[in-house]
Amino acid sequence: MKLHYTPLSGHAHRAQLFLSLLGVEHELVPVDLAAGEHKSPAFQALNRFGQVPVLEDGEIVIADSNAILVYLAKKYQRSDWLPETPLGAAQVQRWLSVAAGQIAYGVCAARLNTVFNASFNADEVIARAHASLAVIDAELAQREWIAAAHPTIADVALYSYIANAPEGNVDTSAYRHIAAWLKRVEALPRFVPFPQSRAGLRA
Repeated sequence: MKLHYTPLSGHAHRAQLFLSLLGVEHELVPVDLAAGEHKSPAFQALNRFGQVPVLEDGEIVIADSNAILVYLAKKYQRSDWLPETPLGAAQVQRWLSVAAGQIAYGVCAARLNTVFNASFNADEVIARAHASLAVIDAELAQREWIAAAHPTIADVALYSYIANAPEGNVDTSAYRHIAAWLKRVEALPRFVPFPQSRAGLRA
C-alpha cells in the first residue's frame, strides 16, 4: 500500500495517521508540490484534481483524505472507527463534512496563508476558524470524543489542522476541551505527529 503525500499537508497527515493507528504497513511517497509534481500527467492519472493524499492499494486508487479514511475502516472491518449502525455512521459523517467544510475553509485556509503563501482574506478565515473551534470545543465539553464514546475517523479527520491551527495565527489557548482532546488523540497507540512549521504564532 502506498500513500502519496506531502508532510506539511493536514489532509495527507490524517490519512497517514489513520494508517499508523490501524497498524497497516505502507510506503510513503512524497509529492513535491513546490516543483509542481502534483500537476504532472503521472500524478493526475491518480487524482485529476492534482491533490494529495492519494492511496494506492494494489490496483485500487483512492483520492481524497476522508474517502481514504472510510476505505481503510471498511477494508479492515473496523466498525469501532466507523460504526455500522445508521445513527453511528451518520454521527461520524457529520464531522467528516465539518472537516471538509468549516475546517477546510477556516483553520486550514488560515494555515495555507502562512505556510504555503495562499491569499485568503486572513481576518475572514481566522474568524471562520474561531467560529468552528468554538462549536467543537462545546461539543467536547460533553464527551471525550467528537462522534462517539470512543475515537472514530471523525477525530482523525479533525485532528491535524486543529493541532497546527496556531501556524495560521489562530490562537487556540481558550479552547480547553479541544486541548484535552488533542492530548487524547496524541496518546493513542501508534500516533504519528503532524510536523510543525515555524509560521504564524509559532514563528
